[in-house]
Amino acid sequence: MDQENTSIGTPAGTSRESRKVAAKKRATRGPSIGDVAKAAGVSAQTVSRVSNGLTNVEESTKNRVLDAMKELGYRPNRAARALKSGQFKSIGVIMFTLSSFGNMRTLDAIATAASRAGYSVTLIPVQDPTTGTVSGAYERLREQQVDGVVVIFEAHLLDDTDISLPQDLPAVVIDSNPGFGYPMVDTDQAQGARFATQHLLDLGHQKVWHIGGPTTSFSATHREESWRRTLEEAGLEAPPVLHGDWSTESGYQIGLELGRKPELTAIFAANDQMALGAMRALHELGRRIPEDVSIVGFDDLDESTSFWPPLTTIHQDFYAVGRLSIENLLQQIGGTGSVNDVTTVPTSMVMRKSTAAPAVSARPTARKKRVAAEKG
Repeated sequence: MDQENTSIGTPAGTSRESRKVAAKKRATRGPSIGDVAKAAGVSAQTVSRVSNGLTNVEESTKNRVLDAMKELGYRPNRAARALKSGQFKSIGVIMFTLSSFGNMRTLDAIATAASRAGYSVTLIPVQDPTTGTVSGAYERLREQQVDGVVVIFEAHLLDDTDISLPQDLPAVVIDSNPGFGYPMVDTDQAQGARFATQHLLDLGHQKVWHIGGPTTSFSATHREESWRRTLEEAGLEAPPVLHGDWSTESGYQIGLELGRKPELTAIFAANDQMALGAMRALHELGRRIPEDVSIVGFDDLDESTSFWPPLTTIHQDFYAVGRLSIENLLQQIGGTGSVNDVTTVPTSMVMRKSTAAPAVSARPTARKKRVAAEKG
């Protein structure tokens, strides 16, 4: 009887083989939430709370679960979590160019703010800013299962039509004109240009030339309009605008043209890079900065303190623009945001060494003022 029981019982080593098979299966499919729970000595629900970033777990328990995840190589199933929560924890970004300083700083701020909120970022660069390419990029992001989109509109649309994005996905627009029907976040471009122009006027300059950005750029347009308006409000006529392409080289070429004008005393450049190019041209032409010509930039590049002389400029808070755009987008994703919000981030004047009062010979004398008044 005992011999019979031995013959029909589990053969020695069978349980070890079963464990090996089970371990092999786990290695093939990866560790499960149950494996983590068992290793950490907690329930599967607790593991789920930790993997979802919930805070109602004691710190010691949380650390034990995280250690078990790391030891086992456990990775939460994002697809399953998305199906359960309806969110993919992913944000898309559409932008027209990666070459500009402002866009790169804004993108860095967006990625940082999104990461802190537990979201990944998918970038779709768009070469030609048309309604079709933007809508196509939007569809590509939707196929990649993002929860919302940030669109950085650096330039006007080339086909000159109203942008129309699908309404079933939250979106925030940066660096654009209000009226698209989406929340907008941008630097107060007009305020910055007014600060720069008024600073030069307050120093006594009677004519402030402007090196503008590309005519297709929203920010360049806003800065130019504010420069012109500030001069007009002071009773001064705006001289012709010379447009660059944001590059140092374009600023250099315009600087050579302006620097040959004997009446030139003040320049407001639409960005620091064009200001740097203009400063090089002025140096080559023997025009001293700021004794002969004052110049103000826009952006506050890190390197602007190393220009010679250090550049007086307008500071943009790109970090705030990126952070606020993500905050607005997350509010929409959570169902609490407004689709008509317009948020402008203030600028500030950074005073350095590139501006001064005009030389005595350049200032209008009493006779010049009288003659000008009589002509008027």
